[in-house]
Amino acid sequence: MSDDLDDLKAAMKAATPAPDAATKAAHLALAQENFARLQGSPAVSRPTPNRPLSGLWTGMKTMLDRMTSRGGLAATTALVAAAFVVLTPLGDDLLQPPAPGLVPVSQAPDTSGNTTLANRQRAEADSVAPAAAPKAVGREQEDSDGIVALTQAPQAELRAFSSDQSVTLREQPIAPEMQPDSETFANAASNPVQIMAETPVSTFSVDVDTASYAVVRSALMNGVLPEADAVRVEEMVNYFPYDYAAPTGDAPFLPTVSVARTPWNPDTQLVHIGIQGALPDVADRPPLNLVFLIDTSGSMNQPNKLPLLKQSFRLMLGQLRAQDQVAIVTYAGSAGQVLAPTEASDSSTILAALDRLDAGGSTAGQAGLQQAYALADTMAQDGEVTRVVLATDGDFNVGLSDPEALKTYIAQQRDSGTYLSVLGFGRGNLDDATLQALAQNGNGQAAYIDTLAEAQKVLVDQLTGALFPIANDVKIQVEFNPVEIAEYRLIGYETRTLRREDFNNDAVDAGDIGAGHTVTALYEVTPVGSPAQLSEPLRYGTSAPGSDTGELGFLRIRYKLPGTDESQLIETPITADGPAMPDTGFAMAVAGFGQLLRGSVYLHDWGYGDAIALANANKGADEFGYRSEAVRLMRLAQSLSGE
Repeated sequence: MSDDLDDLKAAMKAATPAPDAATKAAHLALAQENFARLQGSPAVSRPTPNRPLSGLWTGMKTMLDRMTSRGGLAATTALVAAAFVVLTPLGDDLLQPPAPGLVPVSQAPDTSGNTTLANRQRAEADSVAPAAAPKAVGREQEDSDGIVALTQAPQAELRAFSSDQSVTLREQPIAPEMQPDSETFANAASNPVQIMAETPVSTFSVDVDTASYAVVRSALMNGVLPEADAVRVEEMVNYFPYDYAAPTGDAPFLPTVSVARTPWNPDTQLVHIGIQGALPDVADRPPLNLVFLIDTSGSMNQPNKLPLLKQSFRLMLGQLRAQDQVAIVTYAGSAGQVLAPTEASDSSTILAALDRLDAGGSTAGQAGLQQAYALADTMAQDGEVTRVVLATDGDFNVGLSDPEALKTYIAQQRDSGTYLSVLGFGRGNLDDATLQALAQNGNGQAAYIDTLAEAQKVLVDQLTGALFPIANDVKIQVEFNPVEIAEYRLIGYETRTLRREDFNNDAVDAGDIGAGHTVTALYEVTPVGSPAQLSEPLRYGTSAPGSDTGELGFLRIRYKLPGTDESQLIETPITADGPAMPDTGFAMAVAGFGQLLRGSVYLHDWGYGDAIALANANKGADEFGYRSEAVRLMRLAQSLSGE
């Protein structure tokens, strides 16, 4: 055995070549070269779930994790400085981690003239001056991996490279759901206190819109307090039905006035004006021509926009009668007729047209409005009601998009006799200013639909009020008595104020009242001699002749019957003798709630808890739970405000 082992050892020794210093040195050099090369990223990274666009960022992190020696970390610090922040040939672009709206050039068509990705990458890397100093633009931002980079520079093209790879990032349009919050709201500063000696008369247009309340609810249900400009107090108050006295005879509506002590200031009073519209027999209502003008642009591609819109219109179709007609016009990159005028009894055809709608493209609102009004004109017949129902998030970005320009266009169209209803959907880029411009100047109303329950309220429960007008251009004017009242302020209606001379001018447009609508307005008034008076009385002030009647003021209302051009007048004195209306307490609670959300300076120490207590004490029957919901929203606002 030992002889055999010795023979094997000898044979192996004879077969082993003698050491060669040159070969050993060559092998060591090759190993070192391979080791150095493998520390960088490969030319094309294999996509992984945490590396969707390229291997550069993940590769750098992995390299840093592996090279843990002091020497390795010192070396890679210099490498990171050279590879992560580099100038493009323009000398301005900074590198940042891929962000929404940026894609690698490898995913775009190759127009560089290079035949391969590797050649193009190397050509781009070689074109960059390695000694160029980066320009300090932007601010530092730390990503989820702890790597600090500069935020995106405003250039349209960004370039980065390591020793083996160069990636050019080109800016692409951001998807609608990724757009930053761009909501705009139509509002103005809260009405100030008016001094009787300077402004004894207040004039405004009625408002039956309810959009603001639903927007406030949407914000609170998402755990945030609404923007102050999103709160229009009169729309919050008018969201609720009230038990006002109904008109008798042929009168389209009846005003009622009462006076009560102000809950947030015992030294002032609230003048409560309530208007109840007549509710005609539904069986006798005129035929209805509806043109659904539906926004199908890319911004509507969200669950609470186009899908909710379709569900909402399904509810509404169930309330129409056989003699009613429905047509559908859509607008995105351009406008188009989706459904010709169709009898409401043919619900399957109408629903099929709705189901086929998809969202995509820009928002050509002007073209859509033009086509909808033209189609409505062909449907209109004497004795019928014709209305365009616009459903959109308000993001008009093609054609007329400025609210002032839209006002002019819609004002020209309202003379045709076609009414306009505006339904807002979705949040994030809700253009409330545009919706208000359309509704206020197109003989229409605006509502915001954030849930199917809200669609039920607006398009089913209150359908007659939303679609069938009973009085147009309704204006309210109140003259206060200087003997009794020192100061006053109108709560809400900031976007509805009119000049005093506009009241008697029938050419001035104002709000409309629909069948069964209620309208509520509240004035806070300061009696003469009250410690709540904010202004000093005039040294040489005089009382108007005949002002010692005991009246607090005088109410005038002008309106036009549909289809007429000449207004009619209703007048009634305001006195403190009559009992308060049963719904005054709840209206005051909601008005106080809205003022709290707007940060009013007139509420003193009155807070959300006081609004909740007042609302709970005056909820009444609350058949559909609207008032109970308001109390829940007040409680949410109380918690979110930290009160």
